[in-house]
Amino acid sequence: MHDIRVIRDDPAAFDAILARRGHEPVAQSIVALDEERRAVATKLQEAQNRRNEASKAIGQAMGQGDTERAEALKAEVGELKKTLPTLEEQDRELDEKLKMALMVLPNALADSVPDGESEDDNVYLREWGEKPSFDFEPQEHADIAPALGMDFETGAKISGARFTFLRGDIARLHRALGQFMLDTNTTEHGYTECNPPLLIREESGYGTGQLPKFAEDLFRTTEGHLLISTSEMTLGNSFREQIFDASDFPMRITALTPCFRAEAGAAGRDTRGFIRQHQFEKVELISAALPEQAAEEHARITGIAEGLLQKLGLHYRVMELCAGDMGATMMKTYDLEVWLPGQSAYREISSCSDGGTYQPRRMNARYRPEGEKKTEYFHLLNGSGLAVGRTLVAIMENYQQADGSVLIPEALHPYMGGVTKLEPAA
Repeated sequence: MHDIRVIRDDPAAFDAILARRGHEPVAQSIVALDEERRAVATKLQEAQNRRNEASKAIGQAMGQGDTERAEALKAEVGELKKTLPTLEEQDRELDEKLKMALMVLPNALADSVPDGESEDDNVYLREWGEKPSFDFEPQEHADIAPALGMDFETGAKISGARFTFLRGDIARLHRALGQFMLDTNTTEHGYTECNPPLLIREESGYGTGQLPKFAEDLFRTTEGHLLISTSEMTLGNSFREQIFDASDFPMRITALTPCFRAEAGAAGRDTRGFIRQHQFEKVELISAALPEQAAEEHARITGIAEGLLQKLGLHYRVMELCAGDMGATMMKTYDLEVWLPGQSAYREISSCSDGGTYQPRRMNARYRPEGEKKTEYFHLLNGSGLAVGRTLVAIMENYQQADGSVLIPEALHPYMGGVTKLEPAA
């Protein structure tokens, strides 16, 4: 969310900031709404003050025997009591209207974010490893997976499209990946492991910015809870409505959780296979950092995600997202794209982002600089470390053998109880 004072002070500059995302001008309408709200708030405050003054004056007039003045004051207080509820309701409505007008706006971009309109304009930064070579035609994971225990038909029969049922060693490999990622993040990089709720209240969805923009992509229970689409929603909200000391930063937390997405805007995309599911698992990395620490922390999160891919021996590239491809809540993002030889394409496997103060403002999460009374907002950063299902897909496609088996990367052997290869069913 944005500071209304920034918009009020220079509406044209604010519109220019959002214009980089292709957003239409909104500052003048927001300023007008803010002025209306402030006018009503002033009128309400004046009415409340006058009611209090008049009520006090009634007693004074009665004590002085001035009955006529006392009755006049009583009549004035009576009229104010009729007026105040209307002003209070107007104040609440305008305050909520302004809040929602600010809530729907995307984050401001970092100055260093490259211009561009779509993923075609993202900027290549670097790559690691080499594309694997095969003496046979590599297949897509969806073609070799059923023989390995990835049962798309049973998943669909039980739950519908975009659900999958895993059996045997491939289910164990899926579990091993999550544990490997979580263990690496905690033991090697100092993240604190968390086990957060999978259901959240609506206000938490607003806190991390999935609401109101992505409401159609969230599953909702009959009692109004939301199923998390990422544990960023729960881990991020663990900081809400708190004031921290500057010495507490950086704070780093991680979790392995199921995630649930309706994929409302993805009709027709990745309908085959395990790439885009309604239910999937992901290991999330969340860092809270002081503004001056944020750039270094962003690089650190990206490096951790890269390290996981390197341990698994998976070739990838790092892309800097342009203005037109940036997530609405983030100010700067690096995407890690893993090579899938079956598809002969790079696919996103991790996004590592600095969200700036956008989410802390929405959650009223602050810190107090050393020696200062005034509080400030810190930065929240996040990254996938990694998306478990997509990593499983990458292993199947990169480590596939001519006979339909799949070798398991050595980094995962300690988690597999002696199993070093996925064998296709006879």
